[in-house]
Amino acid sequence: MLRPLNGAYSNGYQQHTEKRFRKGSRGSRSRDWRDGTRVSHSEQERERERERHPCTDFDMAYFHSYSHVGIHEEMIKDRVRTETYKAAILQHQSYISGKVVVDVGCGTGILSIFCAQAGAKRVYAVDASEIALQANEVVKANNLSDTIVVLHGRIEDVEIDEEVDVIISEWMGYMLLYESMLGSIITARDRWLKPGGLILPSNATLYMAPVTHPDRYSESIDFWRNVYGIDMSAMLPLAKQCAFEEPCVETIMGENVLTWPHVVKHVDCYTITIRELESVTTRFKFKSMMRAPFHGFAFWFDVEFSGPVIFPANSDAPALLNESSNNDSTDCSQRKKRANPNEALVLSTAPEDPPTHWQQTLIYFYDPIEVEQDQLIEGSVTLSQSKENPRFMNIHLEYASGGRSFVKESVMR
Repeated sequence: MLRPLNGAYSNGYQQHTEKRFRKGSRGSRSRDWRDGTRVSHSEQERERERERHPCTDFDMAYFHSYSHVGIHEEMIKDRVRTETYKAAILQHQSYISGKVVVDVGCGTGILSIFCAQAGAKRVYAVDASEIALQANEVVKANNLSDTIVVLHGRIEDVEIDEEVDVIISEWMGYMLLYESMLGSIITARDRWLKPGGLILPSNATLYMAPVTHPDRYSESIDFWRNVYGIDMSAMLPLAKQCAFEEPCVETIMGENVLTWPHVVKHVDCYTITIRELESVTTRFKFKSMMRAPFHGFAFWFDVEFSGPVIFPANSDAPALLNESSNNDSTDCSQRKKRANPNEALVLSTAPEDPPTHWQQTLIYFYDPIEVEQDQLIEGSVTLSQSKENPRFMNIHLEYASGGRSFVKESVMR
């Protein structure tokens, strides 16, 4: 079995020379919702799940990238991110105090420590990266080894021998869904979360909007038209390809946005399924609020930290929503409400809000489109997991404006 780094429990981490993540032998901890009834999975079913989600070389490279301290330093120094999480934990202290928490992708363990400080009975800090070794040392240094159990391994492979009351995770990637870490939260939810348990964050929304960004275009493209008095415009096709072939992670301002945003995908962490994440498609129709060169589309997201779901009195558990990528599938046979929705904390990466390390994700066109005020911009976008590597995101964008139609394909790697 995987043994914990602090040696306090029998289900944790054990280093292997050839295979780091050894499969646990207790499959009965996995659960599913079917017709409102919780169903235990047998070890055979758990093995089939692991076969469907094997630990690939791409996964290992992904985990290895999070072993470097620099990426954790960047995230922790993002005060908007870190202080919002801390505030959310304090706001939900009544759900955390005396309860069992699992921190999915714990990194250096800072969220686990916040939960312990909020009075958690026990925190399982899970990370498949080697940073778990340092997290365990941080836990020891803060005299929290009796509360925080660091598990080094994938959520699909580690074993926790009890149900949990709270799942917390900072799972959001660029453009929200890049890196596909949300699937691990879904797995943890279905394996361990008690009915009525808390997930932080609870909801997420991905937005998109047309943008104008003349300065960025000028710096990357127009520069080549006159270089020290030399006409180097022959470089333009290659310059456009190198600058704008793939999505760009940058910070823009509210003044760069041409229209009100469109919701690409709303994520309810209590009900979303892994199948929904495989492909997301939405149609959009914008009306430009100004005359300007239209350089591309920007994407950003919000996450909300609200209380756990409250189910009707005659129901003990939720029925799953139909597995669909349709953003409008909001109907559920059993309506549910959030506790104190007006008091929910929101972490926003919108252009008009304080900047975060996520910034915004921009998909630029090779050539801008001049749009007039009130001119329509319509089309569709499909975000799908790459077959090459599910942690990559394929972006298929179709758009039309002023009687012209375009298609832009790109991959976020």
